[in-house]
Amino acid sequence: MAPFGCWGLPAALLALLCCPGSGEKAFEVHAWPETLVTPLNKTLLSQGPRWKYYLVSNISRDVVLYCYFRCSGEQQHRVLNITVYKPPKQVTLKLQPPGVVVGKSFTIECRVPAVEPLESLTLFLLRGKETLHTQTFGGENPAPQEATATFNSTAHREDKHSNFSCLAVLDLESRGGSIFKKVSDPQMLEVYEPTQDSQMVVIIVVVSVLLFLFVLSILLCFVFSQRWRQRRTGSYGVHASWVRLQRAFRPQ
Repeated sequence: MAPFGCWGLPAALLALLCCPGSGEKAFEVHAWPETLVTPLNKTLLSQGPRWKYYLVSNISRDVVLYCYFRCSGEQQHRVLNITVYKPPKQVTLKLQPPGVVVGKSFTIECRVPAVEPLESLTLFLLRGKETLHTQTFGGENPAPQEATATFNSTAHREDKHSNFSCLAVLDLESRGGSIFKKVSDPQMLEVYEPTQDSQMVVIIVVVSVLLFLFVLSILLCFVFSQRWRQRRTGSYGVHASWVRLQRAFRPQ
């Protein structure tokens, strides 16, 4: 079983038909199933005594080709898996919110539109060269799908000096293909130093006002008590002087 990859382009199919010891003897060849092979616009490009070379085009989905041949009266076959792939062409990264206070959480979101096959794709969310999160996917949907990866993180002071990015890797080596990579534009997170909580500020203001009023009330009480004392002492002195004057001018 030999895998073969393509992406919206004609695929070349080479069928090697060997009959050991048959020399130039003719042999029979047919393909199965007919309903899968015929719509692929199979064109015979060249042939030899024991091989035929075809150009297969119009491939839009994964197919399995079976090539049967008969050598010396014995029927044999070969299987060819054709995988349609679409590598990542655009990778976008979004930080939400774009600015955050130290110790608060933020979300990293990566999107890659129209990738196929999705099960061969891996998304890496990076902070500088450090991998924060790795996302893989299943292969339930054969059509090109948008791939999304999200990761929640906590802001640190050193994050203000780091670039966040997303790396998309489509690995087709296990299918006989290549590895395709695409990275997003780097994004920087705005990190702010924490400030006092508004509720704490209100509490501090209220306590300060109450303390000021308490001190002010004590001062006012002290001032009024002193004035009241002065007034009381002053009235007693005038009365005593008046009594002495009366005694001085009283007839003997």
